[in-house]
Amino acid sequence: MATSLASPGSGNRLRIVSWALWDWGSASFNAVIITFVFAPYLTKSVAATEEAGSSALGWSMAAAGFVIAVVAPAAGTRADAGGRHRLWLGVHTGIVVLTMFGLFFVRDSPEYLWLGLLLLAVGSVFFEFAEVSYNGIMVRITNPDNVGKVSGFGWGMGYVGGLVLLVILLVLVIQPEVGFLGASDADGLRFRIVAVLSAVWFAIFAVPALVSAPGAKVKGTSGGHPIRAFFADYAALVRRLIRMWSTEHQTLRFFIASAVFRDGLAAIFSFAGVLAAGSYGFSPSQIIILGVAANVAAGAGAMIAGWFDDRLGPKPVIIAGLIVIILGGLPILFSAEAAVFWACALILSFCVGPVQASSRSFLARITPPESAGENFGLYATTGRAVSFLGPAMFALAIQVFGFERAGTLGILIVLAIGLILIIPVRPDAPAHSMQARVES
Repeated sequence: MATSLASPGSGNRLRIVSWALWDWGSASFNAVIITFVFAPYLTKSVAATEEAGSSALGWSMAAAGFVIAVVAPAAGTRADAGGRHRLWLGVHTGIVVLTMFGLFFVRDSPEYLWLGLLLLAVGSVFFEFAEVSYNGIMVRITNPDNVGKVSGFGWGMGYVGGLVLLVILLVLVIQPEVGFLGASDADGLRFRIVAVLSAVWFAIFAVPALVSAPGAKVKGTSGGHPIRAFFADYAALVRRLIRMWSTEHQTLRFFIASAVFRDGLAAIFSFAGVLAAGSYGFSPSQIIILGVAANVAAGAGAMIAGWFDDRLGPKPVIIAGLIVIILGGLPILFSAEAAVFWACALILSFCVGPVQASSRSFLARITPPESAGENFGLYATTGRAVSFLGPAMFALAIQVFGFERAGTLGILIVLAIGLILIIPVRPDAPAHSMQARVES
C-alpha cells in the first residue's frame, strides 16, 4: 500500500498549512472588501444615496451569482480534466487580486459607483471559481481520518486571517485622522488604500498553496478547442445531474440541503452589520470590532468542531450547529439591548464556522478525487442558485412585522428549512471515494 498524501509527517503537515494559508489570505476579500469595509464605503460614500447604492450593489451581486451558477460546474470539470486545480487556483486568484487593486481608482463620487460595483462583481465571480479549485485540492491532501480536521483548520485560518487584517487596518488606516500611506477621508483615499493593502495581503498568502499544492494528473480529456470543450463539459454535467437523481440521490439531496442552510449562514454575516448599525446604534469602528470578534468566534468554532467531525462525522456537527444558531438568534427578535445582540452574534458566529467546515468535509467524504472540481463546482452552483432566499426572507419579515430586527426571523426560517432537509441525508461515501485514496 502506498503512502497517502495525507499520512502523518512533516511534509504533509506543511502542505496542509500551505493550503490553509490561502484561506487566511482570502479573508481580505470576504471580510474587508465585501462585508465590513469597502462595500459599505461604496453604498454610503460613493453612491448618490445609501438606498440607491445598496440597491445597485444587490443587483450587481445578483448578476455575479448568476454567472457563477452558470459557469462554475463546467469550470470545475475543466480543472478535473488533467488535475489542473493548482493552475486554475492561481489564475482565478490572480484575477481577484487585480480587481482588488483596481478598487484604488474608485473615488467617493457617484460617477465611480459602477466601476466599484463592476470590480466587486468580477472579483466575486472569480473568487468563487478559485474556491472550486481550492476545495478540489483539499480532496487530494486529506484522508478519511483527517478531512474534517483539515477542513475546519482551513475555515479557522480564514477567520483568524480576517480578524488579524481587520485589526491591522483599523489601527493603521481606519481610525487615525491621517493613517498609513497618508490615508485620509479626501477622495475616499482611506478606503482605497484599504483595498490595495488587502490585495497585497491576499497575493502574499496565496503563494504557499500555489507552490505546494499537488498537481498530479487524473484521467480525463483536456484537449480540443476550449470553447467546444467547455460546452461539452457542461452538457455532460447536465446529463450527470439527471443521472444523480437515481444513482447519487444522497449527494443530490445534500447539494439541495446545503444550498439552503449555507444561504442562511451567508445572510447572517451579510446583515449583521446592517442590524448593528440600524437597530443597535453601532458606530463604524464598533462594527469593525464586531467583525473581529465574530471572526475569532467562528474560527475557534471551526477548529474545535473539526475534532468532532472526524470522530462523529460531519452530519451531527451540521445539525447541532444549525440548532444552536436557530435558538441563539431568537433573542434578537425580542430585545433592542446591545449586550443581547453582542451575545447572540458571538453564539451564532461560533456555530457558523463548524457548519461551514463540516459541510465542506461532508462533500469531500462522498466525492471521488477524479470528480473533485466537478462536485465542488456543483457545490458553488447550488449555493448560488438560492442566493436570493436569505435576503428575500430578511426583507419580507421586516415588511410583514414592521421593524428591522424582525429580519432575523426570515433568516432563521431559511436555516430551519435547511436543517429539515439535511436530517434525512445519509453521508455514505461511495466505495471508490475516500477509501480509494487510502489504498492508493
